[in-house]
Amino acid sequence: MSQPALSPYMARALELARAVKGRTSPNPAVGAVVIRDGRIAGEGATQPYGRPHAEVIALRAAGPLAAGATLYVTLEPCSHYGRTPPCVDAVIEAGIAEVHLATLDPNPEVCGRGLARLEAAGIRTVVGEGRAAAQELNEEFARWVTTGRPLVIAKFAASLDGRIATWGGDSRWITGPEARAEVHRLRDRVDAIVVGVNTVIADNPELTTRMERPDGSEVHHPRRFVLDSTARTPPTARVLSNELPGRTTIVTTELAPPERRAALEAAGAEVWTVAPRWGHVALDALLDEMGRHKITSLLVEGGAAVHGAFFDDDLVDRVMAFIAPLVIGGRDAPSAVGGTGARRLADSRHLSDVQVERLGADTLIAGYTRRVKWPREE
Repeated sequence: MSQPALSPYMARALELARAVKGRTSPNPAVGAVVIRDGRIAGEGATQPYGRPHAEVIALRAAGPLAAGATLYVTLEPCSHYGRTPPCVDAVIEAGIAEVHLATLDPNPEVCGRGLARLEAAGIRTVVGEGRAAAQELNEEFARWVTTGRPLVIAKFAASLDGRIATWGGDSRWITGPEARAEVHRLRDRVDAIVVGVNTVIADNPELTTRMERPDGSEVHHPRRFVLDSTARTPPTARVLSNELPGRTTIVTTELAPPERRAALEAAGAEVWTVAPRWGHVALDALLDEMGRHKITSLLVEGGAAVHGAFFDDDLVDRVMAFIAPLVIGGRDAPSAVGGTGARRLADSRHLSDVQVERLGADTLIAGYTRRVKWPREE
């Protein structure tokens, strides 16, 4: 089905939504623009969870000019009570005459209800303008609201021969500054990040976001998770420093000695105990628990065993591979993805919607192992 041409008003709404991506979770990032007599009368973007949504902010900015105006919004106005009242009520009460919405709400329990409320109130509606961009913008929200689990992004930096370090353990830096800057922009947009305990022991990372945002606003630090089935994380690890922004959670199993769990908690970590599977954290149970904590996106940063486990369990939605133009070699040099892997090429994880981007001397190859399913809008 063809989509309407993108107007400058919907383009502006999408721009507003992109600016708040990573700051509205578990709500979607939404932008809205009120147009009166061919000019912008008010605009807004969804604020952090529990604060006003994009439509309400735009309507407040427009004031009395909203009566008889046209509203462009990147997602169907909500029709249910959460921490804020339904946005569709505000749209109707403001006297909006026409609404252009990019896509319906992916929540199957509310999908189409906001649209129906608008039409029942006599408001003309146009659906689909900017649909593809709006759905890509909120694929994390769609995954979470339809499955109860976060969208899983596997990210790694590797050499041309797929190595993430030399056989001696040297891994800094495989990629250049442009690629590393892109990783921090990615961290700025996701809810959580996960590594394995071996990465913490070997590299002692902080897992924070180090960048400056173009608009001067504060950067977002994703919640840090460490997979550590037996609680081997050193209490002195950087990731546990109380000087770091954000939170760190150590994910253990019942195999972890109680005194080690207590030591990690005393060091400032939150400790989750998740069901074990073959001696390791059961990843499907972990994703379920993350979903219950309203985590909508998870960045898997490694190492090889962690990436392999997520791929072996078919839990990866998207891949972002940063490839550096160098060959490391070495029989014992670690690869980007461990685990059992595929026996046949036909069983490999094939990516769709592949995008290739040059970042300095490096190349980013990104694609999907599966796409989020949105409601049909026919």
